[in-house]
Amino acid sequence: MQLAEVHLKVIRMPLKSPFYTHLGTVKEREGIILKVISKEGMEGYGEGVAFSTPWYTEETVKTSLHILEDVLIPLLKGKQINQPEEAAPLFSAVRRNHMAKAGLDMALWDLHAKQKGVPLSVLLGGTQKQVAAGVVVAANSPEAALAQIEGYLNDGYQRFKVKISPNQDYRLLAEIRRHYPNLPILADANSSYTLRDADRLQALDDFNLLMIEQPLAHDDIIEHSYLQKKINTPICLDESIVTFEDAAKAIELGSCKVINIKAGRVGGLTEAKKIHDFCLTKGIPVWCGGMIEFGISRAHNIALASLSGFTIPGDISASNRFWEEDIIHPGVAVEKGFVKVPNTPGIGFSINEKRVKETLVMEKIIKL
Repeated sequence: MQLAEVHLKVIRMPLKSPFYTHLGTVKEREGIILKVISKEGMEGYGEGVAFSTPWYTEETVKTSLHILEDVLIPLLKGKQINQPEEAAPLFSAVRRNHMAKAGLDMALWDLHAKQKGVPLSVLLGGTQKQVAAGVVVAANSPEAALAQIEGYLNDGYQRFKVKISPNQDYRLLAEIRRHYPNLPILADANSSYTLRDADRLQALDDFNLLMIEQPLAHDDIIEHSYLQKKINTPICLDESIVTFEDAAKAIELGSCKVINIKAGRVGGLTEAKKIHDFCLTKGIPVWCGGMIEFGISRAHNIALASLSGFTIPGDISASNRFWEEDIIHPGVAVEKGFVKVPNTPGIGFSINEKRVKETLVMEKIIKL
C-alpha cells in the first residue's frame, strides 16, 4: 500500500434526539472522515471519533485534525506498507492521540481489504456472519428511559446499556426492573463514582446486571480492582483501556471481568484486535462499544465484532438510531436483533456522497 493522497473531511450532523450522560448532552455530532487513496487509485475509508469538546477524552476534532495533518500523515510519506499493522510502529513515536491514529489505521485496513478483494471482517479473522445488536438508553428520567426501552424492544435489540450517575441510579434501575424483570441490562457510569460510593454501587447487585461499566475514574485501573472485590456485579472497563498494555494490567490486577473494546478509543483495528486476542486467551469476555459515530466507524465496528471473542451484544445499533440519513449506503439495519456482517470487499458499504456534501464543514487533500 503506497499512498498517493489522504483526504480529510469534517462533517456535522444533528442527532434525531439528544443523548444524555452526566458529563453532558450531545445534540449534534462532528466527526472526521478519512479517505486514503493508493498509487493505483483504490480507496479506503476511516473515521475519527473524537468529539468537538474534550468531555470523553482529551482529544477533540480540532486536535485530531492537527495531529493527522501535521504529524501522522507525514509519517506515511514515501513508505511502502505491506500490511495495515505496519503503520502502528510508525505512529508509536507519537504519544496518545489514539482517536487520530484510529481513523488513519481504519482507512488502511479498509484499503488493504479492498486490494485483497476480501471483506474486512475476513481480513481481521472474523468468523461470525452476524453480530448481536445492543443499544444505549440515555434519558433524563425513568419515564423517558422506559419509553426508549419499549421502542428498542420493538426493534429487536438484545442488550440495553443504561446510563447512570449518583443522581440517577438505584431508583432508575429499580423502575426498569419493575417493568422488565428479565431484561439484559448493564449500567454505564462514565466514571461518575469514587471508592467512597462502594456501598452504593454494591446495592446495585440487587438488579442482576450484566455488568457495570467504568464506575470509577476514567484513567483508573488500581481502584477498580478494590471495588471488584466488594461487589458481585462484573466491572467492565471502557475509558481506562486505551492500549493493549492497559488491558493486560487490568486483567492481571483483577480490575475487571469484562472489557469494552472501541477501535476509535484504542488507536484503531490493529490495537483492538491485539486486545481481543489477549482477552480470548485469558477468558475475558469483550464487546464492541459505540461512540455516537457515523456509518463508516459503525461499519468497522461490525467487522471487528465478527471476531470470536465478541460474545456480548455491542453498541452496534442501526443507522436510524441517531441519524435521519447516514453517510453510508445502505444504512446499518438491525433485523431480529442482529446486524449482518457484509460479505463484499472492505467495509462492505458505499459512501453516501450526497449526505457527506450536505453535512460538510471543511475538506483538505494531502498529497504524499
